[in-house]
Amino acid sequence: MKNPIVICGYGPGISQAVARRFGAAGHPVAIIARNAERLEAGAEALRKEGVTAKSFPADLTDSDARANAFADIRASLGPVGILHWNAFLPVNGDLLTSPVEDLRQSLELRLVSFIAAVQALFDDLKASGGTILATSGITALDRPEINKFAVDYAVMAITVAAQHKALGILVPTLASHGIHVAEVVINGFVKGTEGVGAFDQTGTIDPKDVAACFWDMFENRTQNSRIFGADIIAEEALRRNPQAHGGDYLRGAAEP
Repeated sequence: MKNPIVICGYGPGISQAVARRFGAAGHPVAIIARNAERLEAGAEALRKEGVTAKSFPADLTDSDARANAFADIRASLGPVGILHWNAFLPVNGDLLTSPVEDLRQSLELRLVSFIAAVQALFDDLKASGGTILATSGITALDRPEINKFAVDYAVMAITVAAQHKALGILVPTLASHGIHVAEVVINGFVKGTEGVGAFDQTGTIDPKDVAACFWDMFENRTQNSRIFGADIIAEEALRRNPQAHGGDYLRGAAEP
């Protein structure tokens, strides 16, 4: 039996597509989010598609709830082989008006809880030669055109940038333990999610394509970060010099 994938921050969109893709390949799927009713509905939908899936409702910022969820996953599905971190706080606003509490909560979820999850699952991931996957966003990168775009998404931009940096440090930290670290940097809005807003649905990103990208990186284990899409931020500056955004961490960054 294959090691399970634990998806933290489950909902419609990328995490659902990742669950389907990895589940279809035979990985048991454990999904975590706060709303127990919606979460179980998601697990049931996956089971109807033939995926071995179980829901584990928990507040990922609550250390006890997080630890209990991981313990229940191990007891139910076995040692964890893949961690997918997809958790974030969907808040908008600039740095002059956004409540500081939003920033604190966003950092707690996107960075602190993520590192805590990595630490908690380290032994499992090391034993299985596992993989850590993370959903990132283009506002994590430090470029003038990106920073200008990010003004009204400041809290999310800052916290995804912190996660992006943490991932970059985890790459060499975990490589010697046989653990692969990979992120997909979303350059656009994902179909079926709140962020799409007034943007043309035909110009947004299909979550199935993102899941395929995650699967390719998981299978090949040669890349640590890949930029996906070109719908919102002008892509040409990034394409001309991708190494400027993180050296080896972003090696080979390109659309799949």
